[in-house]
Amino acid sequence: MPPLPSSLLNQRLGVSLKPLFLFTHSSLAPRKFQIPRQLISESPKTFSSLSSVQSSTTDTGSRSSGTGGGRSGALSPSPVVEEVHRIDVNPPKGTRDFPPEDMRLRNWLFNHFREVSWLFGFEEVDYPVLESEALFIRKAGEEIRDQLYCFEDRGNRRVALRPELTPSLARLVIQKGKSLSFPLKWFAVGQCWRYERMTRGRRREHYQWNMDILGIPEVTAEAELISSIVTFFKRIGITEADVGFKVSSRKVLQEVLRCYSVPENLFGKVCIIIDKIEKIPIDEIKRELNATGLLEEAIEELLQILSIKSLTELEEILGGAGEAIADLKQLFSLAEKFGYSEWIQFDASVVRGLAYYTGIVFEGFDREGKLRAICGGGRYDRLLSTFGGDDVPACGFGFGDAVIMEVCFYACACGSLGCGDHGTKVAQGKRTPTRAQP
Repeated sequence: MPPLPSSLLNQRLGVSLKPLFLFTHSSLAPRKFQIPRQLISESPKTFSSLSSVQSSTTDTGSRSSGTGGGRSGALSPSPVVEEVHRIDVNPPKGTRDFPPEDMRLRNWLFNHFREVSWLFGFEEVDYPVLESEALFIRKAGEEIRDQLYCFEDRGNRRVALRPELTPSLARLVIQKGKSLSFPLKWFAVGQCWRYERMTRGRRREHYQWNMDILGIPEVTAEAELISSIVTFFKRIGITEADVGFKVSSRKVLQEVLRCYSVPENLFGKVCIIIDKIEKIPIDEIKRELNATGLLEEAIEELLQILSIKSLTELEEILGGAGEAIADLKQLFSLAEKFGYSEWIQFDASVVRGLAYYTGIVFEGFDREGKLRAICGGGRYDRLLSTFGGDDVPACGFGFGDAVIMEVCFYACACGSLGCGDHGTKVAQGKRTPTRAQP
């Protein structure tokens, strides 16, 4: 094929490259395009008024042109100018954003959660944020429904954003069945949602660190869990002067109620009421207990025992033969061996509000007494059967991110978190705390 003539080639190149040469130096500057003032209405037009304007201009054009359907000579309709309202830029109530400075703090905290879990030989798992609503109602009771973010999906299934992680753990263990080899040591760091009244350290959305041991019936499992939390506190510079653990057993409450022939089906309701002891007046506690059917004598005896802060005093009242006393004495003995006895104290009023606990229960608290529980957990040997599975000895804890950050901010501002002179900046969320040594 003969080559194209150079004149034709240059002509074609000129046409194809023409757009490239339109952008001269002066044309690169941004131009301002203004709409002629006569085209902008002083008041925004509605679609109905626009259609009438368009109709009238069409008619006028038709009359001026002398034709029935011509558009020549018709004026274009005025542009619709609508006011744009700025959206609410705050996150939904009870939730939060994580800009870079807050994300650094979150990563710092979560890294310690994970490193401590791995140090104790736990494996990480996770579950769907969206679960069946029945999973939580069956485990915690109908009263949890008011705290759920729940709805019916397009398949007419009742679902909910998870308020906690333990029911999902139970579901997964039942699903895996005999393919699992016990004991299991699993941990998770997941986002949870709970619609409830917000207070300091309590949000409707939060992240939670869970550690669970399944397949070990002995108190050594609870002792290991508390030891792991103490290790976490030490790693970030929190001491026993800042926080501690209140320890008790659900079996204490069971033994008292058994003395007054209180039916087993009332046990869960009584636990929920007792869990409010430090949150509502004692007279209200008595009224609620009375409403469950407890006799006045049983209520007074129960409240007297729940006020006990000494394991020795409890043993004098209940005797040393019961399981509750034996379990608690073993736990305190193990705390000595693990080296954290100064972190824990007996408090009979700790029962935990969730219905599935069966034995030892514990709560982390700040020594100043200004915050809600930092963490909480205990034994739940009969949880799996609640969902139709075979029961396995189990215990675990949940540790939210909100309260511990309040503790960190306070300790860091006081210079006890390993932050040095940067404590104030950390408390303001402007600087990640320097990492404390294990």
